[in-house]
Amino acid sequence: MKRIAILGSTGSIGTQALDVVREHRDELEVIALTAHGNWELLNRQIEEFRPAFVGLVEEAAARELAPLLPPSVCLASGADCNREAATLPEVDMVLVSVVGMCGLLPTLAAIRAGKKIALANKETLVAGGDLVMRAVRETNGVLLPVDSEHSAIHQSLMGTRPGDLLRILLTASGGPFRTWSRERIEKATVKDALNHPTWNMGAKVTVDSASLMNKGLEVIEAAHLFQVSGREIKVVVHPQSIVHSMVELKDGAVIAQLGVPDMRLPIQLALMEDERRNLSGPRLDFASIGQLTFEDADMNRFPALRLAYEALESGGLMPVAFNAAGEVAVAAFLKERIPFGRMAELVERAMADTVHAPAPDLDTILGFDLEVRRKVALWMDVE
Repeated sequence: MKRIAILGSTGSIGTQALDVVREHRDELEVIALTAHGNWELLNRQIEEFRPAFVGLVEEAAARELAPLLPPSVCLASGADCNREAATLPEVDMVLVSVVGMCGLLPTLAAIRAGKKIALANKETLVAGGDLVMRAVRETNGVLLPVDSEHSAIHQSLMGTRPGDLLRILLTASGGPFRTWSRERIEKATVKDALNHPTWNMGAKVTVDSASLMNKGLEVIEAAHLFQVSGREIKVVVHPQSIVHSMVELKDGAVIAQLGVPDMRLPIQLALMEDERRNLSGPRLDFASIGQLTFEDADMNRFPALRLAYEALESGGLMPVAFNAAGEVAVAAFLKERIPFGRMAELVERAMADTVHAPAPDLDTILGFDLEVRRKVALWMDVE
């Protein structure tokens, strides 16, 4: 029996992970669940899965939940609850499915505590990829990707040898604005941006997908996971979202992983540590699909993708600036404080304001992340 902690259990990935647990109760036991503030959904999950530990980042939400819990459940609140859940002695594997920079500290803590990691948080590797991958190597740890694209790359590389890889072909759906002009994209509304054609995701990730910021984050993440440079990663727009990513090998062979757009598959594969299990749901029907199409990504219409490559090339604190400014900008857009096109402008300004600092340590990363967030918020307030 594998004992798991799910950080961010009320989000899109977390709820789908619990669907996987339902299918494999004989192999997976939930020890800990955490959420940001959705105490009502968390309470329903507690009633079904009976974890020993639960956490809520929002302390007001924790006060609402506390009277409803059985005495056997330990409740923690505040920003540190994710780290507490991730380092419980009883836990074997941690699914990190929180959104944003808040995933970095509990991921590092879990690795150092000897836990296996199923990682569904892009920002952890974008801001702290060197630190995280070094910790994995130093502890001989296990880190398995959950993002559909990185899981697809991981699967496509199974059976290949070191040195076989020529480049990664990272697929993108293109989002709801794939065929829009840049002028129209820059004026897109929140409703427009949340209307993703193929994937069901949370608001922040969906907006990032619409701007291709999400794909930019995935480029940086892939560079750390698979130890390649940005020049070895090409983004390919594939609107059907059937080919989840590909690898091109040095002899010209291309290996791809295909499947219906269902996040439960990469979640299950990570939780089962690459062992295949039955999974209910629809399967691919190639005759009904008809055709699969591919296009080059347009970095003029989607400048966030260009900025991601620049951040990866610069290294140091530049990816931290890219990520922090992006998080603040998306939050402002969702509140309709800034137009869609302003998000990439804020990210570019934050990067231009960043002085290169090679190999920053954790304290430097965390401090600079806060500094960038404050600056971007100030820019929006005074303009």
